[in-house]
Amino acid sequence: MSQPTHRSTPSQAPSSASSSPEGEVHALIDSARQRPAQDPIFAIHGEAKRRAALGEDVIDASLGTLMDEEGRLAVMPTVVRALGQVDPSKAAAYAPIAGEATFNRAVIEDVFGPAGLAEASDCVATAGGTGAVHHAVLNMLDRGESLLTTDYHWAPYRTIADQSERGVRTFRMFNAERRFDLEALERSLHETAAVQKRVLLILNFPCHNPTGYSLNEREWAEVNRILRSLDKRLPVSVLLDLAYAKYGAPGTDAWTRFVGELAGDMPVLAAWSASKAFAQYGARVGGLAVAMHDEAERKRIAAAFAYSCRATWSNCNHLGMLAVTQLLTDGGLRAGVEQDRAALLAMLDERVQKFNDAAAAQNLQYPRYEGGFFVTVFTTDPQETARRCQAEGLFIVPIQGAVRVALCATPQNQVERLVGILARGVAGLQGVPA
Repeated sequence: MSQPTHRSTPSQAPSSASSSPEGEVHALIDSARQRPAQDPIFAIHGEAKRRAALGEDVIDASLGTLMDEEGRLAVMPTVVRALGQVDPSKAAAYAPIAGEATFNRAVIEDVFGPAGLAEASDCVATAGGTGAVHHAVLNMLDRGESLLTTDYHWAPYRTIADQSERGVRTFRMFNAERRFDLEALERSLHETAAVQKRVLLILNFPCHNPTGYSLNEREWAEVNRILRSLDKRLPVSVLLDLAYAKYGAPGTDAWTRFVGELAGDMPVLAAWSASKAFAQYGARVGGLAVAMHDEAERKRIAAAFAYSCRATWSNCNHLGMLAVTQLLTDGGLRAGVEQDRAALLAMLDERVQKFNDAAAAQNLQYPRYEGGFFVTVFTTDPQETARRCQAEGLFIVPIQGAVRVALCATPQNQVERLVGILARGVAGLQGVPA
């Protein structure tokens, strides 16, 4: 899950109005006739590859995949070993619709174990973190209702909502001090509650995509207070998109200290993904866990998620699921993968520190950045900033009010050059979001 979106104002579910002349009917339904054929981020990545093939010295900071210092896709040796150890006859068989029970339990322990909620949780296997978000939107909102999330957010939230005839409402993510805007969150929760029967709030922390921002303990405490203060008669669900959680700095797991209280009042969902956590983007292994003290309601939610599994991909990647289960439960393999991940995390942390030092010297304006794959630099003209940067061989992603920079894909020896190009790209265009 790597694609950001433009900031946007609150919107309701997409209109079903026909785009065809009156009376004209096509085999392809009207709402699908204007779908874009190419993903914009992969188009930028493709252009970077084209220019590199021509011999240009480019920095491709567009795609959300972790690259090593030689520019190759980073992999974890222990993960590769675990995949090779899976019994082929088991891997070739259908997986259970809701996922292997041992896999689901391992995901629950990984996600909600630190919060003391493992015994109050259920889980289904999903096709990556994207599948987890899909099932949450499809089952926790009715047609015509809208999810609520930050104005900077991962673009497929909107795609998933559109495809399922739901909408997207947003609130301002940053206040004037470039801190998480808690007042905007509280106000938007009440506004959403006033116009629909239920609320689904999606929070992509730690290591938010596209900004790299992580909530600190005080901010999580306030989020907890705000959510628990809502009218208990209103059904509220929270989805924690934890795609990048393994790459947060120490302390960014503060959410685990508050989620237990929330689970007493509402379903707390977690979108878990092996894509980033195990550097296996192509395996499409994920999970959607739900923590809730009301067991009967929690079981109904889990059953609905399993039903959606059957209605979409049916079964997830069995090979990946079996390997990931071993990586989470076998003591030796778990220690090995944690050591592998620690090496990648150290590599990424060095880039983050180098970026922060260089960006401060250039007076770039960006949110607090302590870890994760991305950072966002504010600019009043993102397209012009991206154009200037491409002219110097730097490929980044323009979004509303900013440009997204994938440090995950940028070797450390290129970070200083990247910051210099960025500084020239935003020259005269610096701006903090209004």
